[in-house]
Amino acid sequence: MAWLRSITATIPLPTIRRPPGDRPRIRIRRNHALEHATLNILAGQGYPRLSGYSDLNGFWIIGEVPTEMLQAAANQGLQRLGAGEAILAIHPHCGTNYVASGAAAGTAAWLVMLGDNRKDKWSRLPFAIALATAAFIVSQPLGPWLQKKVTTQARIGEMKITEITLYQRGMPTLHRIRTKG
Repeated sequence: MAWLRSITATIPLPTIRRPPGDRPRIRIRRNHALEHATLNILAGQGYPRLSGYSDLNGFWIIGEVPTEMLQAAANQGLQRLGAGEAILAIHPHCGTNYVASGAAAGTAAWLVMLGDNRKDKWSRLPFAIALATAAFIVSQPLGPWLQKKVTTQARIGEMKITEITLYQRGMPTLHRIRTKG
């Protein structure tokens, strides 16, 4: 483990400077909400096959979309979230939905399979599959609820889009949307 510390000590890592009083989790949640609003608007304009990733300084849009369309959608999303249209912050294909349902299904299967008897586990496998499937179905509302309460913040405050950069080095096309506030 000492070799790892010595290697990482020699690698210069970027430092993220935070404004005084800024709360990173809230900024990420607001960026996540704007990412979803942008994706929802673009899906309504015929660009359903896009994905995104949010962080402290903004978000990424992954997939083929003209920069002008993306900029217009992001600005519209910012305006509509600012006007209180919180539903735009919830996206049907958010990773939160998949994690919530996957965790529920995995937990259900794990609970059924508890125990030491290997032969008995094989006989419980059909029940584990059925229970995991039921948990997956029943947990569908959990993902959007988690988006609303935990992973997005539709009240965006004084957020502004400061920059949109296109990256086209092979596939896929990436856009970086930087935000402030």
